[in-house]
Amino acid sequence: MATVFTQIIEGEIPGRFVWRDERAVAFLTIAPLKPGHVLVVPREEIEHWIDLDPDLARHLFHVGQSIAKALDRVWRPAKVGLTVIGLEVPHTHLHVVPIWEIDDMNFEHADPSPPPADLDEAAGKIRAALVELGYAEACE
Repeated sequence: MATVFTQIIEGEIPGRFVWRDERAVAFLTIAPLKPGHVLVVPREEIEHWIDLDPDLARHLFHVGQSIAKALDRVWRPAKVGLTVIGLEVPHTHLHVVPIWEIDDMNFEHADPSPPPADLDEAAGKIRAALVELGYAEACE
């Protein structure tokens, strides 16, 4: 059975995409730690990040870093945090989050039901920043 991320990638479940290329996608999580919390996901279902082909791992981290630059431009956080946990969905994904303090990466503080308009607004801001940074082709 396809993972929930594959279902999002294939359009079976809606997603707020900010990046799409031939190997990876990035979309807002439905339970953000902070506004702008993005998941970077390989199109291929690979359960554990340690099983990624090294080239795909480099690509995912390149996408994550590009998105982090957009988050930094939009929210001006103290840092942009990145973590790979993968317990909740058996499909590798990077969490990229604007943060101001260490507790901002605490998943116990995730918002389980953010207003859809807020997610739409955040996605639009991220896509606009990515375009400004030269990644327009990934935002189409």
